[in-house]
Amino acid sequence: MSIEVKNLVKLYGEQKAVNQISFKINKGEIVGFLGPNGAGKSTTMKMITGYLQPTSGDAVVCDVNVNDNPISTKQKIGYLPESNALYYDMYVREYLEFIAEIHKVAGGKLKVENVIQQVGLTTEAHKKIGQLSKGYKQRVGLAAALIHDPEVLILDEPTSGLDPNQIIEIREVIKKLGQNKTVLFSSHILQEVEAMCDRVIIINKGTIVADERISVLQQRNEGSTVHVTFKEALEAEWLQRLPAAVSVSKIDTNTWELESKDEESLRKQILSMAVENNFNIVSLQSGSKSLEDVFRSLTAS
Repeated sequence: MSIEVKNLVKLYGEQKAVNQISFKINKGEIVGFLGPNGAGKSTTMKMITGYLQPTSGDAVVCDVNVNDNPISTKQKIGYLPESNALYYDMYVREYLEFIAEIHKVAGGKLKVENVIQQVGLTTEAHKKIGQLSKGYKQRVGLAAALIHDPEVLILDEPTSGLDPNQIIEIREVIKKLGQNKTVLFSSHILQEVEAMCDRVIIINKGTIVADERISVLQQRNEGSTVHVTFKEALEAEWLQRLPAAVSVSKIDTNTWELESKDEESLRKQILSMAVENNFNIVSLQSGSKSLEDVFRSLTAS
């Protein structure tokens, strides 16, 4: 088990920032860690990496307890914090060589060149960090997290400040790393999470409200939807009469979205209604709820 969190608690006075959370992540998994601002994501990540002591509970990385062996676990973790602290007066290559030396990386200079290429910093490597855009500073932070070839990556908002092209590039880097490493990352860009992860952990008010594969989570929390387009412009009442329809929403003049707990029955009822009333169906498709819909339903309160 690469990451195991057991009954983790963090108190700030009377406030429970993290409240008895537990989860496990295996090697080769890329898991999205989601939640509203203030939900406890960054606090949890800091406890896993050993930068913050838990009030109670345990974080275990590669079978090593973080509290008992903080140095050993830091050697196994690459961490990109949300507030990416860098030395702005140092040159990119100089800074990464400094980080490699701290980690006692063998063949440090060669490793630095490899990681510069890996995260797309080649054209900026001769500059001082303070001269870089926010997106390139983020790449420097990611390169520093990778320099010692860690087994586990903890990435807090890794695509923050990147433009759409840069996001795609870093997404591919993370997906490639996830083939032989464990990656836990948080993001407010839910489309990125859907693109990179099969599984998400959602935290709200310090408590885990979901830990599932995205496909399962969408079905479990939102039911099923059907999109139907008619040649005719129907009134909503025709569709609201269908017993399996939980809700009916108009998308445009001829297209409707219907939600149901029994998609198969709903589809049959739509077809029967169309045949009985000589309505012409142009298309009838299953519609999936987005991760954003699921996230909002679980964290709205």
